[in-house]
Amino acid sequence: MMKRATKSSSAELSLISAIRGRAGAARGELRMGIGDDCAILRPRADEDIVVTTDLSLERVHFRREWHPAESVGHRCLARGLSDLAAMGARPVAAFLSLALPGELTRKRGRGANWMDRFLDGFFRLAELHNVSLAGGDLAQSPEVGDGVSLVTADIILLGAVVRGRAMLRSGARVGDRIYVTGSLGGAAAELLALERNPQRFQRAHANAEHPHLYPRPRLDVGRKLVANKMATAAIDISDGLSTDLTHLCEESGLAAEVDAAVLPIHLMAVLAEKAGWTRSAEALALHGGEDYELLFTAPPSVSVPRSISGVPIHAIGRMVAMHDRKALITLRSGRRREALEPGGWQHFHPQR
Repeated sequence: MMKRATKSSSAELSLISAIRGRAGAARGELRMGIGDDCAILRPRADEDIVVTTDLSLERVHFRREWHPAESVGHRCLARGLSDLAAMGARPVAAFLSLALPGELTRKRGRGANWMDRFLDGFFRLAELHNVSLAGGDLAQSPEVGDGVSLVTADIILLGAVVRGRAMLRSGARVGDRIYVTGSLGGAAAELLALERNPQRFQRAHANAEHPHLYPRPRLDVGRKLVANKMATAAIDISDGLSTDLTHLCEESGLAAEVDAAVLPIHLMAVLAEKAGWTRSAEALALHGGEDYELLFTAPPSVSVPRSISGVPIHAIGRMVAMHDRKALITLRSGRRREALEPGGWQHFHPQR
């Protein structure tokens, strides 16, 4: 349901109609989508439903003058899909609510407006992963000062996973090996490049060459980890390896040892270090965030393949007993060991 107020303007009704047309007919577990007061879903009897929500805020998660509108739409959906991947779930339905300035919905000449392009990015990724848009809401965002209005996009995603088999953060055991998919630090490195030359990225296409603008949620990997009963715990790397591994340690009541020598560092992070944009590629891999790779644990007895669905899998450490809650992660580099503090993204920074 894209809900409308009782005094909706013809422009709003036109927007809702256009979105409904792009969303297509209800399918799968979605029995009723956009067009009524509520969506209707009928889950399978042998599955659990998982739900996640995520906000994309202008000037916090993206900047209109930097990020192409297609990237903003893609990233809005990708953030939620990555959460489903971490649970080993398949997507069932999405609910998208948008608050945006009125001028972003109006066409100028023959080109698409900002909202059309946002939806292009959103629906391209939705089609790739067979996600139905089941509803949401629209509003015009208020001015925040000097005539400026900002974009807010709120995504709610429903997924389904085999009953009782969802991967949790709390299931790791002493001796489990720690694995990550893909490579780390690429998203943070591309953001550094974007800050320096936004115009270079305005025509960037949705492919693996743009880990920040167009991240790739590891849904197939997550589902195969569940199907083959490989992982004991999992989380997606959205806030940075150091922060997200800390979350997993806290929920499992354990500590972790990570081997710096085997971290899969993205080539873009290496190039960022060579360019002098960062003190080290390793720091981007550990703390950069928004890689949307999967971090998971598995017992030594489980044979984890080197790749799943074409995505490389890397063993980077092991889970150990917790001795000090203030030092949950130890980073090994040769003979040197040091405590690794969570250095990734935090929404609410403590007062200094």
